[in-house]
Amino acid sequence: MTTEPRGPVDSSRIPRYAGPATFARLPRLDEVPRADIAVVGVPFDTGVSYRPGARFAPAAVREASRLLRPYHPALDVSPFAAAQVADAGDIPVNPFDINEAIETVEHEASRLQADGTKLVTIGGDHTIALPLLRAVAKRHGPVAVLHFDAHLDTWDTYFGAEYTHGTPFRRAVEEGIVDTEALSHVGTRGPLYGKRDLEEDRRLGFGIVTSSDVLRRGVDETVDALRQRIGDRPLYVSVDIDVLDPAHAPGTGTPEAGGMTSRELLEILRGLAGLNLVGGDVVEVAPAYDHADITSVAASHVAYDLISLFTLDSAGPREEQT
Repeated sequence: MTTEPRGPVDSSRIPRYAGPATFARLPRLDEVPRADIAVVGVPFDTGVSYRPGARFAPAAVREASRLLRPYHPALDVSPFAAAQVADAGDIPVNPFDINEAIETVEHEASRLQADGTKLVTIGGDHTIALPLLRAVAKRHGPVAVLHFDAHLDTWDTYFGAEYTHGTPFRRAVEEGIVDTEALSHVGTRGPLYGKRDLEEDRRLGFGIVTSSDVLRRGVDETVDALRQRIGDRPLYVSVDIDVLDPAHAPGTGTPEAGGMTSRELLEILRGLAGLNLVGGDVVEVAPAYDHADITSVAASHVAYDLISLFTLDSAGPREEQT
């Protein structure tokens, strides 16, 4: 028997501002038999090095997602009809113990993906990318990584700590869970501690497309270069919202001037259509520093585009045996 996916609440019957704030007003995971794609929050920001507050991002992004609609015209897909998408709630993590929090995220992400469900994760700070990469690597082996961020996040330690929001991708390389032939930063900019930061990042295997490169080359050339580097490898996309200029994302912990526009970010994401995406996250939204929900709205659209990319190759609703 064919089971049609259960979609969002009908906003022509129930106002968008009414009812529970699940992502895009989708059903909860416990309200459907299973999900092809699950949106999960990780309210954790113990790994930040400057402004805290990303622990409140999952709730804020869900609220901002109320205005999302079921058809994506740019990708010509109705993601919530093409696949069963559900909100898996939040992963409860220990805010006082980074090591335990990382273990919890890895365990819960692995559990949620055990039946083939793909995850779109709303952070939380960028520390959570490491356990999420561990979880996808268990299923797919070392994965290509496309990392949108103002910063490299390949530093070694902060104050002697190996696990922070500035170190996840160095740890991922060291653990062998990423494909070092297909690692890319996009949107980096701003001052560094020294030239050595770039040299070490290059040694780890990353290629860099700065925000200035995106401006000068344009979206299409940027996408072509990224697609060539990624090829047909399983791909994980990690989006730190501070990749956007503070004019487009003021609500973040470590803002840097000279960033990408939300339009550029979304167009580059849409240029990934047809690649082998296996997971994605959007992190570092800090609602306390936001204005008129600008940052949360941008993050909700990033998550929506990731979901839409996951569903492009869907063959339609699954068939279940009864």
